[in-house]
Amino acid sequence: MLAKLLKDVGCIKFGDFILSSGKRSDYYVDIKKAITNPEVLEAIGKEIAKRVYEDKIAGIELGSVPIASVTSVFSKKPLIIIRKKAKDYGTKSKIEGDLKEGERVLIVEDVTTTGNSVIKAIEKVRKLGGIVERVIVVVDREEGAEENLKKLGVKLEPLVRVSEIRSQ
Repeated sequence: MLAKLLKDVGCIKFGDFILSSGKRSDYYVDIKKAITNPEVLEAIGKEIAKRVYEDKIAGIELGSVPIASVTSVFSKKPLIIIRKKAKDYGTKSKIEGDLKEGERVLIVEDVTTTGNSVIKAIEKVRKLGGIVERVIVVVDREEGAEENLKKLGVKLEPLVRVSEIRSQ
């Protein structure tokens, strides 16, 4: 159902695209179309909230913060936000929100390809004493993220794999 919903709102575009990595692709996952649509964002948040058993929900700025926020609301679990870069003023924090040593953290992500950005987020949480064992992603492009996260002892759980969308 979610795969169809994502396709219906125009999240998946087919054509010739250059990705942020510089790689060419015949499709593009425009997840901003989903996270700016209240119905789709609600569906994503409710689906992830059903799967939460960790102490905290974490989102990586910018793309996964709306997803983490709505999941936090539906799951009634506190939210933390992982910055890509520490602030250069004030507390110079890499993580916003309260994280205590030993707390289990579910990281939610919008799209994964190789998993590099989520791996950096995992490392930041672990450095502060948080425990990360799972990442739930809205769309996995199926280009290595699952295998790369597994090397860190982290399970990737996609709500939708790009192969499911392509077969719609």
